[in-house]
Amino acid sequence: MAVNTINLVLRSVGPRTRAVPSLRYTTQRVSVFHRPLVASNSMTLRYSSDKASEPTQVAKEVPKKAGRGFKRTVLGTSLAIAMLVGYIYATDTRASIHRYGVVPLVRLIYPDAEDAHHVGVDALKMLYKYGLHPRERGNQDGDNALATEVFGYTLSNPIGISGGLDKHAEIPDPLFGIGAAVVEVGGTTPLPQEGNPRPRVFRLPSQRAMINRYGLNSKGADHMAAVLDQRVRDYAYANGFGDHEEAKQLVLNGEAGVPPGSLLPGKLLAVQVAKNKATPDGDLEAIKRDYVYCVDRLAQYADILVVNVSSPNTPGLRDLQATAPLTAILKAVVGAAKNVDRKTKPFVMVKVSPDEDADEQVSGICAAVWGSGVDGIIVGNTTNRRPEPLPQGFQLPPKEQNTLKETGGYSGPQLFDRTVALVGRYRTLLDQGPPAPESTKESAETAEETESPARKVLFASGGITNGEQARAALDAGASVAMMYTGVVYGGIGTVTRVKQEMRDQQKS
Repeated sequence: MAVNTINLVLRSVGPRTRAVPSLRYTTQRVSVFHRPLVASNSMTLRYSSDKASEPTQVAKEVPKKAGRGFKRTVLGTSLAIAMLVGYIYATDTRASIHRYGVVPLVRLIYPDAEDAHHVGVDALKMLYKYGLHPRERGNQDGDNALATEVFGYTLSNPIGISGGLDKHAEIPDPLFGIGAAVVEVGGTTPLPQEGNPRPRVFRLPSQRAMINRYGLNSKGADHMAAVLDQRVRDYAYANGFGDHEEAKQLVLNGEAGVPPGSLLPGKLLAVQVAKNKATPDGDLEAIKRDYVYCVDRLAQYADILVVNVSSPNTPGLRDLQATAPLTAILKAVVGAAKNVDRKTKPFVMVKVSPDEDADEQVSGICAAVWGSGVDGIIVGNTTNRRPEPLPQGFQLPPKEQNTLKETGGYSGPQLFDRTVALVGRYRTLLDQGPPAPESTKESAETAEETESPARKVLFASGGITNGEQARAALDAGASVAMMYTGVVYGGIGTVTRVKQEMRDQQKS
């Protein structure tokens, strides 16, 4: 009875009571509980040792994390330095990659020379927009070793870029940036015209020469005027003059202290103008209107206006180099230039053909220059002739022999000797002064006007590719040596290289 009563009590108290050891199993239970206690102590010791080891593990991990951070810092810094060095190198005109890497690569990727031209212009335009364009570094003209006087301006150097490289005035500033003191944009025509059908530009790599028959492709004078107008407005705003018409006019009137065309000290912008292909060759009045239209829209943005009467790819254009029509056209251009709404008026030059080299032709052009009041001559342009290959006796590859048969104007080093000779002849004739008037009466009327005429300026353009040739052109009587094909084959660093060669000549 007593046992039953105990069992009933145990059931009622539940599991907790079962954990209470009976007196029967006290010794056993103590030994059993002792083992877990020991186990518990060992576990406690193990946990304690784990906790004690934690600082050691942290100490081991800290250098590892610090090492990874240091490596990342070194890698990031190295990458930044590499990018900076690469940027400085790639944007320096002295970098050989422009001549020996970029030029061959472009020729390989773009077999059509006109495609390569467009890609080059677009690339320079985009790179300039983001400040990544190639440029001269270190103020290389700062020693004034190559400084020269032109039209009353002191130019930083006597090297220029001929018209045709920047046909639509898209990249004058990048071209100034590569070191040229004179950049000629255009030619432009009054109305847009497509030019001749493609293909129309051909390379002769063995001669570093080209043949082109672009035909004065142009977006028109209004388009070029809009581009140049925006350029002046951007300059006015960037230099604190404001963003309004008066600000633009202040810059054009010289208030910024820079030439109104180039917008850069020591540099000049030339704008080349021409007639439309559709304008009748025999209608002199219509031809004059073409040139005057271009002048009226573009003169205010130019330091020099260049009258192109010598492109071999516009039918009838070279006929305008005869004395009578040339004088009439140049008088019209000079008159329009004098009416430009600007304090200083642009100077006017005429671009003549190297093929018009007979004595009567040269003297007739000089007479037209004196008779019209034009300020100078650019000698010359591309030639319809096909010069002998260089060096003498060299046989052109079959492909280039076929290319030589293409219609168009030839440009390249082979023109250099003729250019220098022609510059010398023009210099001699122009320095003799204006031709004597036909009658004493005319002499009396013009005596005051021609009493002390300003010396006419000559630019040399044709075949110039190195410093020695540029110096020879200047010694022959030119004030500026201009390049085009030499830049195409020599790359964006050509102007810098030519100037350095000229400096080296001076030192030797």
